[in-house]
Amino acid sequence: MALLVFDSGIGGLGVVAALNQLAPDLPLTYLADTGFFPYGEKPDEILLPHLIALLGEAIARQRPEAVVVACNTASTIALTALREAFPLPFIGCVPPIKPAASASASRTIGVLATKATVRRPYLNGLIEKFAPDCRVLSLGTPDLAELAEEKFRGATVDIAPAVAPLFAQAGGAAIDAVALGCTHYTFLLPEFLALRPDISWHDPAMPVAKQSLRIAETLAISAAPRTIRFTGAPVATPLVAPFGLEPAPGAT
Repeated sequence: MALLVFDSGIGGLGVVAALNQLAPDLPLTYLADTGFFPYGEKPDEILLPHLIALLGEAIARQRPEAVVVACNTASTIALTALREAFPLPFIGCVPPIKPAASASASRTIGVLATKATVRRPYLNGLIEKFAPDCRVLSLGTPDLAELAEEKFRGATVDIAPAVAPLFAQAGGAAIDAVALGCTHYTFLLPEFLALRPDISWHDPAMPVAKQSLRIAETLAISAAPRTIRFTGAPVATPLVAPFGLEPAPGAT
């Protein structure tokens, strides 16, 4: 039995890295849905049943004590349905609107996410709750998650063209804090900071890890091998080894 961490690709490995800092001996497994990546451009009526089926199969096979949906798009689409379908805890991932709003002196913050996350009412609810006095400018883009995947595999990437439209919006020059609404963006933090060192960039990985650990501490999680499984193209083993993960037996 272990914690199951799930994402469309490598993004949730940022959550794993944060969990490793907080609780290095915590048993966990990782599921990367590389065969269906990217999520952000797919319609809900296709993505929702896919997520229910994929995680249902993973739960039946691995018997986790809890599932970390370390993907903003999947969380906004499927978290409620997953909790209704399966009798175990699900920890979701949301854009860090609250810390971005708290850090903003200009009261103008940005949100970078997938198009699927940006268009959902869930994001508006977070803004109304945690940033009611802020101007919030959002940008949904498919490019950054793909750039994160490329960088993770060793490529040099240029994020500037993908990020520029956020600041080109009316009022964009006043943005002084940005909420990163996709766990993939954790791996682009050095590029964000190099592009705009004057802005605070807020990463969801550590908050999700802390909430996951709070839940895990209430459960009877026993020792288990730390493995990673891919539904499509795998990431080279040496790239995931630093996260304390090994390919699952018989995994893709």
